[in-house]
Amino acid sequence: MPDVLLTVGTRKGLFIGRRHDGRWEFDDPHFPAQAVYSVAVDTRSDTPRLLVGADSSHWGPSVFHSDDLGRTWTEPAAPAVKFPQDTGASLERVWQLHPAPAHSPGVVYAGTEPAALFRSDDGGESFTLVRPLWEHPTRSRWVPGGGGEAVHTVVTDHRDPDAVTVAVSTAGVFRSRDGGASWVPSNEGVSAVFLPDPHPEFGQCVHKIAQDAGDPDRLYLQNHWGVYRSDDAGRSWTDIGGPLPSDFGFAAATHPHRPGTAYVFPITADSDRVPAGRRCRVYRTTDAGASWEPLGKGLPEGDHYGTVLRDALCTDDADPAGVYFGNRNGEVYASADDGDSWQLLAEHLPDVLCVRAALI
Repeated sequence: MPDVLLTVGTRKGLFIGRRHDGRWEFDDPHFPAQAVYSVAVDTRSDTPRLLVGADSSHWGPSVFHSDDLGRTWTEPAAPAVKFPQDTGASLERVWQLHPAPAHSPGVVYAGTEPAALFRSDDGGESFTLVRPLWEHPTRSRWVPGGGGEAVHTVVTDHRDPDAVTVAVSTAGVFRSRDGGASWVPSNEGVSAVFLPDPHPEFGQCVHKIAQDAGDPDRLYLQNHWGVYRSDDAGRSWTDIGGPLPSDFGFAAATHPHRPGTAYVFPITADSDRVPAGRRCRVYRTTDAGASWEPLGKGLPEGDHYGTVLRDALCTDDADPAGVYFGNRNGEVYASADDGDSWQLLAEHLPDVLCVRAALI
């Protein structure tokens, strides 16, 4: 069983777990009293780099990095992510940290609130605003969702360094094929049931996007009502949520090696936003959404109310894959066999906001 590093961002600090020889151990919390909304494990070099977007109620948001798996942390002397003065905006939160593929060493993207995309070329130590998205002609009509207006998902393509896709709450999916110089809304087929026009060009409340292991053009999308698949890199979307007990949810993840395999955590909405049927269940498809199966072996059997947020479900790089999720009850669960069986790794943590895992 390979060694795994598991990072768990919570409302009050970052918890780091390590699996060695099949046994898990967790450190004391890092960044105590800070909300950790985003974590990335950059494994493109021989020395992995951890990147953390933490938010202090006193000092505000910042991006930290560690090159020794969390033993020590560095915060740049100048803010890593900062809006230019002429924008009239100030950083509220870093929702996403995304290392680019190997073809772009040093490139890291940050998605923020207010909704913006930043790019780093030095491994996440400093970032520059991607202005064409910030200045997109539709921006004045973007409306914040319940969690604010944010770029919360970034998807890149290992074949093409100029291909970047982002999800904005609640503006929808936007794609660039020229390195961020221009952006087009890409929401055809995604419904916005809460708007007078349920099929607008933009304005969808996208909760998460995940990329298929076998085909980078195949994407899975968890919407505010609706689970979708795209087979053309986001140009158009097909509803695949029909077999699920609820097509509302926040999280989506994909298997690192098996094409057509994805995971979601259905939630009942909008009235209560608890696990569908009050059951703690991850659902898996192995046929790109034609069918879904509940995965519950080792998970709680009785009524359960632990909601899984958009970045609190992930996989590692193993095969069979490790699958991990944390919830707002402060529980963290792990599977070492593609989700077939689960074990409780931690409980009574603060509200879990994000989970990331990597082989080390």
